[in-house]
Amino acid sequence: MKEHQYIEWKESWRDEYLKWISGFANAEGGVLVIGRNNKGIAVGVKEADKLLTDIPNKVRDILGIMIDVNLRRSGGKDTIEI
Repeated sequence: MKEHQYIEWKESWRDEYLKWISGFANAEGGVLVIGRNNKGIAVGVKEADKLLTDIPNKVRDILGIMIDVNLRRSGGKDTIEI
């Protein structure tokens, strides 16, 4: 799988990525994957359990939309798909 206009990889979560989520929500959709580097290699996510709660709450509170946030295991590393 490659990055393209519907898929974006990020190594770690930052609140500024709410802009990506907003952009996907206002377009034809997309997937933001946290825990992959720019080459698409799984590097893992620190505190994945905490992010599984924090991210949907921030998106709801700031953007006013509900999203799916899923934990995935890739290459023995946890990644999060939004």
